[in-house]
Amino acid sequence: MKKKSLAAKKTIHRSLLNHLKYSQVRKVFNGYRNYLDKFINKKSKIGVAVSGGPDSLALAYLTKCYSLKNKLSSNFFLIDHALRKESSKEAKSVKLLLEKFDIDCEIIKWKGKKPNSNIQSIARNKRYNLLKKACKKNNIRYLLIGHHTDDLYENFFIRLVRGSGLRGLSSFGEPIKEEDSFFILRPLIKFKKKDLIYISKLIFNFFIEDPSNENFFFLRSRIRKLIADLNKEGFNQKKLDLTIKNLKSANDGINFYVKKNINNNAKFIENKKVYILNKYFFNQSEEVIFRSITLVLKKISGRYYSPRGKSILDSIVKINSLKCKRFTLGGCFIEKINETVFITSEN
Repeated sequence: MKKKSLAAKKTIHRSLLNHLKYSQVRKVFNGYRNYLDKFINKKSKIGVAVSGGPDSLALAYLTKCYSLKNKLSSNFFLIDHALRKESSKEAKSVKLLLEKFDIDCEIIKWKGKKPNSNIQSIARNKRYNLLKKACKKNNIRYLLIGHHTDDLYENFFIRLVRGSGLRGLSSFGEPIKEEDSFFILRPLIKFKKKDLIYISKLIFNFFIEDPSNENFFFLRSRIRKLIADLNKEGFNQKKLDLTIKNLKSANDGINFYVKKNINNNAKFIENKKVYILNKYFFNQSEEVIFRSITLVLKKISGRYYSPRGKSILDSIVKINSLKCKRFTLGGCFIEKINETVFITSEN
């Protein structure tokens, strides 16, 4: 590499790090760093999901600074969903922008047939699968997502509207550990979107607004408006924070018994990728059984999202019936022989 190129890179790096002197940027970076320090060591590789929105651009900047300070390797990925005509052009513009700041971003295009309904949910699932695949290809164990406090509130209300239970209402924002010790982390979950917009404007003077944010066809957009209306009526976000905290405490208590149930009553045979569940696995409270089998299904299938709650509840009823036949759920085969249940992968 030419010396001039190295000198130019050093100049860019100094400029990026100098912006940490701004009090608002420093506050967010310190929170980001404290969060990541719990997971990351000097040999870790980091993957970053970038979209071009203010939250992901702020995440890209903070990760670049963190990587420079800790001499870490970080990879940046942008999923082009190809759901809008402008998406490819926008993806390229984001890639070119980041290159100016010595941030190399790989564009991954979603190929194949696109959905006509349930678009946001299907696109989200596809995005996570593509990101996870890219991370595994690059031997990355930690994927960073730019979710923030506003996302936390929105997801709380979305899940409330959909009738989610304790786990659904309290778990968003928590670190997710998947098979093969792969982690999905949200280091900005304690910060508001306005903080990230400030950083994005300061560093890049640019961000893309997703047009679906203003489309009330989507539930999230309607929920966002609902929260804005509640704020006008004096909605107290501190009380919601306390509610979520209390729900999380109760959720942690149940998770203790879920872990105990799996450890005592389930056996995983790794080379055959099969879970064997004894009769005591189903001799627990309804919620403990529900969560236990959900975790087993996710581990066997390797999928980011588990099947819908009703499907899981129906499967438990089938398993407990006297005439349980082999059936499929969430990418898994479920078979009961006498009082023992075998769960294997469809693939």
